[in-house]
Amino acid sequence: MIEAGKKIILFDGVCNLCNNAINFVIKRDKNDVFRYASLQSEIGKKLIAERNIDISKIDSILLIDPKIAYYHKSTAALQISKQLSGIYPLLSVFLVVPQSLRDWVYDIIAKNRYKWFGKKESCMIPTPELKALFIDQ
Repeated sequence: MIEAGKKIILFDGVCNLCNNAINFVIKRDKNDVFRYASLQSEIGKKLIAERNIDISKIDSILLIDPKIAYYHKSTAALQISKQLSGIYPLLSVFLVVPQSLRDWVYDIIAKNRYKWFGKKESCMIPTPELKALFIDQ
């Protein structure tokens, strides 16, 4: 179930880099802004289909903001950083960099993420204390 007002981060559930990034966000989401689901989950597929998103072009992260629509690639990462505690909101200054350049760097990392960081056989299973943050459980 999706809680009203929560932003949803859809991520590649078998990617080690993506799983580590989600754990990073969870630790710094002091205002409880986000909920999480893997792209491979039923709810992930449903949210993607509802928005007519071509998943062949977006395969690593999506930020769904119920008030706005969705963000993908580098824009999603930077929009997420704006909500985190600490110095991470300062990263949003990179939103002034042309999206094509930001996404070019993002795509290089996304294309090589399995080779550089590894891949799991199945999606991450959250610990019991984190389970409530995942909408695909």
